[in-house]
Amino acid sequence: MKYLYFAVLNTTEDKKKMEVSFPDLAPNAATFGNDLPDALHMAHDALEGYLLTAEDFKETLPIPTSYENLVVKKGELLVPIEVDTSLAREREQNQVVKKTLTIPKYLNDLGKANKINFSATLTNALKEKLDA
Repeated sequence: MKYLYFAVLNTTEDKKKMEVSFPDLAPNAATFGNDLPDALHMAHDALEGYLLTAEDFKETLPIPTSYENLVVKKGELLVPIEVDTSLAREREQNQVVKKTLTIPKYLNDLGKANKINFSATLTNALKEKLDA
């Protein structure tokens, strides 16, 4: 299932970390990051974990508040965080799917000569390309 909740990000007093909270899920979902990119990654990870657990325990989740109705203080950042728990569950199961593909012969020959694991290489490339 797809969810979208808003996170509030703010810098700690010592300016060394970014705190992340979810107003609709407080105090149960919160995290921090070392900088903005890390805080965004951690926000997604924390929300995903919280929602997976809530689904497992059949908890009723609050309806996400519209961004127009959320108030942030000066210096805070309001960010939408989207999570697809169906995709997360598939990723957890890590089920392998056989794919047939075509590559140039010279790459096949070079890969074999260098003992490249084609499946692992393709998997890593897809993870990087899809940010998964």
